[in-house]
Amino acid sequence: MKLFGLAAALAAASLLAPNVALAQKSYGPGASDTEIKIGNFVPYSGPASAYGIVGQVEIAYAKMLNEKGGINGRKINFISYDDAYSPPKAVEQARKLVESDEVLFLYQTLGTPSNTAVMKYLNQKKVPQLMVSSGGTRFGDDPKTYPWTMPFNPPYQAEGRIYAKWILATHPNAKIAVLVANDDYGKDIYKGVKDGLGDKTSLIISEATYDLTDPTIDSQMAKLKASGADMFLNLSTPKFAALAIRKMGEMGWKPIHVLNNVSASVGAVIKPAGMEFAQDAITASYVKDPTDPTWKDDPGLKEWDDFLQKYMPGADRSNGLLLYGYGAAQTLEHILKQAGDNLTRENIMKVATSLKSYAPSALLPGITMNTSPTDHFPIEQMQLMRFKGDRWEMFGNVIEAKLTN
Repeated sequence: MKLFGLAAALAAASLLAPNVALAQKSYGPGASDTEIKIGNFVPYSGPASAYGIVGQVEIAYAKMLNEKGGINGRKINFISYDDAYSPPKAVEQARKLVESDEVLFLYQTLGTPSNTAVMKYLNQKKVPQLMVSSGGTRFGDDPKTYPWTMPFNPPYQAEGRIYAKWILATHPNAKIAVLVANDDYGKDIYKGVKDGLGDKTSLIISEATYDLTDPTIDSQMAKLKASGADMFLNLSTPKFAALAIRKMGEMGWKPIHVLNNVSASVGAVIKPAGMEFAQDAITASYVKDPTDPTWKDDPGLKEWDDFLQKYMPGADRSNGLLLYGYGAAQTLEHILKQAGDNLTRENIMKVATSLKSYAPSALLPGITMNTSPTDHFPIEQMQLMRFKGDRWEMFGNVIEAKLTN
């Protein structure tokens, strides 16, 4: 009987062994029973310092989580440095975060030039470069070469395709004039438009480019109007989008106006250009506008309001970047909760590439985050909006434009 009892006990132990192994905690650099170190850089200074507020929101969100006990009992150590929107500085800060601070991963590092500069290094080191704060298509379109990189923003090419889908569905005989930046951003979004139009690219009858150093775009706008186009694709960065809107008004040119999302800010672009010249303009978005009365009773925005009052008192609630940063921070919380006690770089990446219909409260209704090992674009849906009076109004259904299968 004793021998039988011993054998039974050994058999039971062998059956339990796999479960015990599964329950064990696994840690990569920067993770322990008490802490999770996460790295970040944003431009707190320099030409793009307005985006520094995104880092401040994420630092404040980590503080809120820690006051609530952290994630699975671990405090978040969110280390955020200034890269001044300078690629060489970004490389320096990324190396410091990985080699000196020994963070588990980088999160929401901001800007296309800076993230491009560190992408190869982070992938060689097998450090997740998660939820990059940029719409650069390059950050998600080649997961085989860059398996450790994933963006947060919808890719610019997807946005371009969404405009093309809308044009083909509602204005299939449009005569299109395009103003586009002569830089990587302009090429990225314009490729999306052309890919989306497919064999209908002949609808584009005139195009003009500008350089960031150009003092005006008067000659480009005169050329586009003279083409006889009845639709204007304003694929411009904020300063030049504002110049284009004002010039449209001065020339009395009233085509159907499509304005890209990076320049859809009412305060920074439309108001200075003249709201009367932007009436009925079309854009696409994915984050709620905190100034829109539509969201007055939205539970998610009420939580965001409470968060701002406690952790960022005095912050300008009308600044959409505050809500953008909040949504990205919610996504970080979600990933860490899903990772549980397996806090290795490999598992963080596995969780990030397994998002299924996740919707932080900052996103517009119907827009969800979905990823897979072969699809590193979490957001590939946008909502069309039309400018009326002094604000954007949603219309139609959410439009999807997937860049991967």
